[in-house]
Parts: sequence; structure tokens; C-alpha cells
Amino acid sequence: MKIIDIRATPVTVPLAAPLRHANGSHWGRFVRTIVEVETDDGIVGLGEMGGGGESAVAAFNGLKPYLLGHDPTRLEEMRFIVANPTASLYNNRTQVLAALEFACLDIMGQKWGVPVHSILGGALRDRVPFASYLFFRYANHRDGSGEVRTIDQLVAEARSLKSTHGFTSHKLKGGVFPPSYELECYRALADSLPGDSFRFDPNGVWSTEQAIWFGRQIEDINNDYLEDPVYGLAGMRRTREKVRMPLATNTVVVGFEQLAANVLDTAVDVVLLDTTFWGGIRPCVKAAAVCETFQLGVAVHSSGELGIQLATMLHLGAVLPNLTFSADAHYHHLLDDVIVGGKLRYECGAIAVPDGPGLGVTLDRAKLEQYHELFKELGTYPYDRDPLRPDWTPLVPNTRWADPLDGRTPRVTP
Repeated sequence: MKIIDIRATPVTVPLAAPLRHANGSHWGRFVRTIVEVETDDGIVGLGEMGGGGESAVAAFNGLKPYLLGHDPTRLEEMRFIVANPTASLYNNRTQVLAALEFACLDIMGQKWGVPVHSILGGALRDRVPFASYLFFRYANHRDGSGEVRTIDQLVAEARSLKSTHGFTSHKLKGGVFPPSYELECYRALADSLPGDSFRFDPNGVWSTEQAIWFGRQIEDINNDYLEDPVYGLAGMRRTREKVRMPLATNTVVVGFEQLAANVLDTAVDVVLLDTTFWGGIRPCVKAAAVCETFQLGVAVHSSGELGIQLATMLHLGAVLPNLTFSADAHYHHLLDDVIVGGKLRYECGAIAVPDGPGLGVTLDRAKLEQYHELFKELGTYPYDRDPLRPDWTPLVPNTRWADPLDGRTPRVTP
């Protein structure tokens, strides 16, 4: 079995409303690159990656000379072909490798007639629980819907998501407004859903002093963890010494060297494993085993997935014995997907693990073409910019907060 072609197609899929974060915004849509790896016996495996509002087509086309003729089952060899740690110092291909690994695992599962989780050791659970993923959002300029800026709007959105999807854990993405205002929001959220658990993520833009202050104010809440309150292992370590809750990260422990450093001098209690950031599903399984050995928690991180990457997150969640936290997913903010059958469904706050061969999802060619055409129409968007603050640049630690009284709506498409 040999790889005979690699095809990459950029797509734009609309969101219910623009999502705000510490560094800017998702401008009403996600841009993702769908990857197809075809073998000489006619099997096509699926992969996916994001790029901060940009396409990654050129990166995949550039790897064809490396990979055409390669056996897709030889994933360790592929790792060194694509992302040799010394050769790729000036051209980090980890996320590209991840999408190719997804596709090769999908090929293997289809070839052998088994789901990916069977290749990874077998499922320990058939459903993966998820937290709601709450964002401050701009209103959709077409109809004015979807805004989350005030406390009342945040509480109403969380209650709606819980009623619709059954979430019992709730994550709020912060780092947008002043910490004192976001503290009010977070406490109101927790008060509105008694018995549930909560997590807060300001994307690492606070100072250590702000993080310690905020952490101490929420110690009475049923927190899963406080995620990336500051950037860097040293700042996380200082914060951890002074707050009484687990700290989690998807930014400062995203590789094995950092994981080793964290084991030797702990700064982070919970490692959020992202199948893209770590270079594939298999590296995440390896990292989870290290965490299991040293009694560190793990959760599954979301980086803005469509159904193909969501499937990789589900297969990962299925096989981890030490997955004690609900996973994250941006998925419920999407209006559509590019897989046959449309969006995967939440039931009682969880999504069923696909049990078909490979990843267990199939590309909807009509949807792929529809959202590829939309990408060609709209192009990319600057993930690290705010559409209503064109001259704004955040600092780290940040002091340039958005104004929670500013109710303007940006005209972004779609």
C-alpha cells in the first residue's frame, strides 16, 4: 500500500456569531484545510487542520515530493520525514504532520475494517463528555443574534446550551474584558448553574499578580481547573504556589520536552491534549501515558474543529484511561459541517465515538465544494485582530482591554 496523492482543500464554515478571544476574534467563520490522502488501492483517508483563519494548502502541496510512494502504515518514519525536530527548526510542520497522521490512521482503519480506537488499543468508553464552550461574542450583523457581552447574556447562553445539549461542565473563554468584569461574569455563571463544574481560560494574557488575585477570588467555585492564566512555565509555577485549584494548559506544555520540564518541576496540573498541536492522535496517547505515570490530569483540547478533527478527538477520548475531565469543543458554535449526515450530535452532554472503519466519518463532497467556494469568495481572516479595534494590539501581560459597555456590531461575513 502506497500513497499516490495528497489533496488539500480550504473551506470556510459559518459560525452562529463572531467569537472573541484574548488576541482578537474568529470573524464569523472558521477556515479549515481538509486533507485527503489516497493510496494505490483506492482508499482515501481524511485529515484536517486549521491555520488561524488561513489556508494550509501550500504546506501540504510542498510535502508531496516527500510522501508520494510512502507506506501510510509507517507513521514513525513519516514523523521524521515531515517533522524531524532538528531539520524542521525553521519550518515547524507539527500541525501538518497531525493532519497527515489522521488520514493515515483513517486509511489503516478502512483497510483493516476497524475503527481508529481499535488501532490505538481499544475503546474504554463509547461516549466522550464535553464541556460547553462559552465565548464573549459579537452579534451576528445579519440579524443581531448571538451577542454575549453582558452578564445576563452569558447566563442565558449557558442555560440554553445546557438545555439543548445537556452540558454539566462549562468553560468560559476570557481575556477580552478587564479581569474584574470577567470575574463578575464567571461568578454569575457559576451561581446560575448550581451543581455543575466550571473552568476559566484567559489565554495566558494576565500578569502573574492578576492571575493570583483572580484565582483567589474563585476558590469557592466548583472549578475543574484554571486554564492558562499566564504565559510560561515560570509564571504558571508562581501562580500555582498561591492558588488552591488545579492549573491547566494548552500553550506551555504542548510537546514532550515541555512535558518533561513540567514533570521535573511542576507548574501545570492538567495537560490539555490537542490532536493537532501535539502532531497527531498517537503523540497524545503517548503524552497521556506519561501524565498517567506522574499523576497529572489530562483533558482533550479544542482548536476549532470540523467533524473530521472532532472524530480524532473522540477516538482519543475513547482510549485514555485517565480522561477524568470533559473535553472541549468549539463545535456547537458551527452552523454546518463537511461530513455526511451533518454535524455530530450531543446527547446528555456527550458525543458518541464513531464505530465505523477508520475515523468513522465520510466527506460530504457537495458540502466540501460549497464551503470551498465560500472560502474562495471570502478568503482568510486575521485571527489575531479585532474587527472593531483595527489599531489594537494586545500586550502580554495585557492592559488593553475591550470595553464591556461597547455594544457595536462588526459587519463581518458571512
